[in-house]
Amino acid sequence: MAERSTAAVDVADNSGDEPLAAQAAQATSDGVDTQNGRAADGPMPDKDGERTNPAPTAAPELHSGHKLARRYRLEECVTRVDGFSSWRAMDEKLRRAVGVHLMPADHARARSVLAAARSSALLGDPRFVQVLDAVEENDLVYVVHEWLPDATELTALLAAGPLEAHEAYQLVTQISQAMAAAHREGLSHLRLTPSAILRTSTGQYRIRGLAVNAALRGITSETPQRADTEAIGALLYAALTQRWPYENDAYGLAGLPKGVGLIAPDQVRAGVHRGLGELAMRALANDGATASRQEPAFTTPDELAKAVAAMPRIRPPEPTFTAPPEYQHTTYQQGTYGRPMPPGGTTVQNRAVAPPPPPLQSRTGKALKWGVAALLIAALGLGSWQLADTLLDHRTQKGNSGTTNNNTGTGTDESQPSEPGKPLNLSNARVLAIGGADQVKPELAAKTIDGSGEPGWVTPQYLGYSNLGNLPGRKDGSGIVVDLGSVQNVTGLDVDLYVAGQKLQVLAAPQEASSPDSLSDFSQQLTKLEVAQMKLEATLETPVRTRYVLIHITDLPSDGEGGYRGGINEIKILGRPS
Repeated sequence: MAERSTAAVDVADNSGDEPLAAQAAQATSDGVDTQNGRAADGPMPDKDGERTNPAPTAAPELHSGHKLARRYRLEECVTRVDGFSSWRAMDEKLRRAVGVHLMPADHARARSVLAAARSSALLGDPRFVQVLDAVEENDLVYVVHEWLPDATELTALLAAGPLEAHEAYQLVTQISQAMAAAHREGLSHLRLTPSAILRTSTGQYRIRGLAVNAALRGITSETPQRADTEAIGALLYAALTQRWPYENDAYGLAGLPKGVGLIAPDQVRAGVHRGLGELAMRALANDGATASRQEPAFTTPDELAKAVAAMPRIRPPEPTFTAPPEYQHTTYQQGTYGRPMPPGGTTVQNRAVAPPPPPLQSRTGKALKWGVAALLIAALGLGSWQLADTLLDHRTQKGNSGTTNNNTGTGTDESQPSEPGKPLNLSNARVLAIGGADQVKPELAAKTIDGSGEPGWVTPQYLGYSNLGNLPGRKDGSGIVVDLGSVQNVTGLDVDLYVAGQKLQVLAAPQEASSPDSLSDFSQQLTKLEVAQMKLEATLETPVRTRYVLIHITDLPSDGEGGYRGGINEIKILGRPS
């Protein structure tokens, strides 16, 4: 009999009469990645950006359309890492979008995730994305939380540039006050990254993943308040400078120059608000803001929140108004109302208005009008007859093109295909690791041509960068090579991608190629290198004869969890059999 425990029930069912603080400690007791006081997620990702300590239990193999508790319908998988997966789902009972974290019930962190979710739900602070349900059922553990479709991640805001002083002030004020309230209840976050901060359409900042995100990844800390305080300082530093305050690049932001250590924000970018810059340094550095002002470092979010409240309030910038265009004088405007008078001018300027031409009401005028109308009718009739004759002649020539044109063989003009073609039979699909033998999940390549419509080849999550060229084994990217079985006339493409925002191109090998295994082997370009949406469709002006087609990916979009991921669901190659 499956055990079902919701976030609304008393936590005492599982842990006695423990307060929220005890539950928060339990929520991170099974961790395998101790941060030792550093902000969760750490400023230094793994060498190749992939997590090196995944949980031994594989993530549940569920698909879009699967229902949990006959209520939550899974719609899109946004993360699959460390033995758990995260989904965008639909609550069919309340008809609203929700987020769902899933993991097997026998996962090493399942109990700590349930405890963390219950503790976070009991806090009930609207400044945090709320946990709606925490369930163990049918060998699965899942946590349901709010989904804010109108909110924007801080990652996306910083990609457009640093925040202006008032917006950065609002950010640190709201985040520090919210985390101070959470720590008073014994709850910590330990993974305060730019992707965990959401800005709503009303300008409010919301924090997602309180306690739960750290429990999902097994992150713990001996000094949780110091860890969260330093993380808030890193967020403020990034908001002021658009740089990550450590040497390594992370979350789409460039790191600081190597070997110089932590430098003040106003030394990174001109025009930074000095008071906010000092707050960021005191939250980040243990020895104070600068050498000249040895202020004590902040060790708790409450200390940081009080310091923010004590500083002079930063007002929003004055709105700018665009001057309306100068009033344009018309022939009906007599005088100079609303316009400056020339020196020595009078109040009213009388302008002579030309009288309108007399209408064609005479006998001659009527005859002229009827004559022009007759000529127009004749011209329209003659033009229509010539157009119909031309179209009929063109259709006749097109229908007889196999006999009247000077073509040989089959009589087909390959330079201008009359239709994009039909899907060709695909013999095989494999992953090409360009620049080395390191392939990206080769066992999933065959799913891209099986016609099932389910997620096919999906890359791992890369932390700190989106360009696959950062990996020695994938210096020019990666992709899927499709084998058509024999040389065919390729006339078009129809590719369903795993996610929008991938930078890719489609290449083809020469028709005499045999088992191409490097980027230089694909010398024919079918589509340009550009950012694609969820579906890539193309019709070629001239058929290309080839046996091997490469969907070549060089850059990946953000997955909403602080990393980058891409992939291909289904590949169709259109053409005419040779």
